[in-house]
Amino acid sequence: MSQSLPACNYEDVLTKHQSYDDWQQTLLDTVYKLPDTYAPPDLVSTAEAGLVPDYKLRALVMPDLAALVQAAKDAGVPLELQSAYRSYGYQEKTFQYWIDKQSYEAALKSSARPGHSEHQLGTAVDFRSSGGPAPWDMEDWGQTPAGAWLAENAWEYGFVMSYPPGKQEITCYIYEPWHYRYVGKDVAKAVNGSGLTLREWLWLEQ
Repeated sequence: MSQSLPACNYEDVLTKHQSYDDWQQTLLDTVYKLPDTYAPPDLVSTAEAGLVPDYKLRALVMPDLAALVQAAKDAGVPLELQSAYRSYGYQEKTFQYWIDKQSYEAALKSSARPGHSEHQLGTAVDFRSSGGPAPWDMEDWGQTPAGAWLAENAWEYGFVMSYPPGKQEITCYIYEPWHYRYVGKDVAKAVNGSGLTLREWLWLEQ
């Protein structure tokens, strides 16, 4: 797309790629959103990838997620999930939680409004260290062995960090070293090699 990347305004524009088959191209940010009723029909338990707690993700994520989890375990940095698929209704509650915990203005920077969350796609996950606290309760989970391993290796398994450090003006959200979106190995390799954030890369693909 030749137009410039939109500013981080708070709008409710339906994203161009809304089909369940468009999961690699769907752009979600503070401007673009999914239909409220968007709910992937192929959600399965993350236990299939050897992960606890038991969340839901799209079946197409599972083989590469299982491989990533095993590789992390072999590297001595076992992982667990903090969050995975969230429905529109669940995201309403999540966003309200952060409003109550912080403020509305702060929540806009750290949590997606309902319909704007990548978690609704069923292809985004929040990781944590095995047996550890919620990653956002730590000063910088990205500096832990597990966080550092993911930042270095996740793309090889089809996962991209959606909100990397120092890019808030581009991604519209604070640094979240625990939040990864599955886009498949080919796309993840392309994004990783481009030097672009996922939001920038997806915008160019619209």
